[in-house]
Amino acid sequence: MKITIFGAGAIGGYLAAKLAITGRTDLSIVARGAHLDAIKANGLRLIEDGQETSVPVQAAANAEELGVQDYVVLALKAHSLTPALDQIAPLLGEHTAVVTMQNGVPWWYFHGVGGPLEGTRLNAVDPGGAIWQRIGPQRVIGSVVYPAVEVDAPGLIRHVEGKRFSLGEPSGERSERVTLLAEEMVKAGLQAPVRDDIRSEIWVKLWGNLSFNPISALTGSTLAAIVADEGTRTLARTMMLEAQAIGESLGVRFPITVDRRIKGAGDVGEHKTSMLQDLERGRPMEIDALVSAVQELGRLTDRPTPTIDAVLALVRRLAVERGCYGWG
Repeated sequence: MKITIFGAGAIGGYLAAKLAITGRTDLSIVARGAHLDAIKANGLRLIEDGQETSVPVQAAANAEELGVQDYVVLALKAHSLTPALDQIAPLLGEHTAVVTMQNGVPWWYFHGVGGPLEGTRLNAVDPGGAIWQRIGPQRVIGSVVYPAVEVDAPGLIRHVEGKRFSLGEPSGERSERVTLLAEEMVKAGLQAPVRDDIRSEIWVKLWGNLSFNPISALTGSTLAAIVADEGTRTLARTMMLEAQAIGESLGVRFPITVDRRIKGAGDVGEHKTSMLQDLERGRPMEIDALVSAVQELGRLTDRPTPTIDAVLALVRRLAVERGCYGWG
């Protein structure tokens, strides 16, 4: 089973390290810059439970060096996927499965759902349908990522909490390919439940991300601060209710209430969202996958999104002013 992790940042690096620790010799990662140099020189280093481990991992800047894979795990952010299509192509063979680990609404969302929206491409996450055409939705295994992980230095990954990577076929079937992948991840000490409705789990995580991420970027506030303040908590709740109406119109089942989801976000504590961290570091923000795509789904389902529209306009303007909006 040949596995390549494309995008060896925090999540990709953590997954690669965990799989490598089991002794896999057919594991590789695509990385670049100082991160790649450090991995080649010292192995991929992981700090977990207070212990540091270094494992050798085949690493390359050019995917052509690695050849066709059985599984390609896309661990880069959604806005980086389209510019990377040429680099990903050499990894894809006739039977290669592609595991998508991006936050937000996935580009393959309307593959295999049936109904009038079957096959719809979402411009917010797949401009012009390039990803759909180049990768192909039939390859996809969906994933919802929960671990909190940081890159402390080039080649050094620090695990904070969480080990769950939910997996699921867009069709909901328990295929051989998703079952085998889950088994490999469990052997590596990870939790990898196979879901028959991966879209609903995507929505539960998205529910918080589409609201708390832009609000945190606009205010500079942590999750705990947003939830503690009546004004920002109400703003997040209104956005989430607009999104819930969209999701339910698409057949999504929300297993928890909006207020429980808000409480869960507050319980995380004084944590800066990824969007706020990207803004502070001058990096492209995940605005389109987390917010613009939900707005687009609202238009497709004739569900109004006035609060989402307003917050999106503000955070997009902020990102443009700071040079943090765009692809790449």
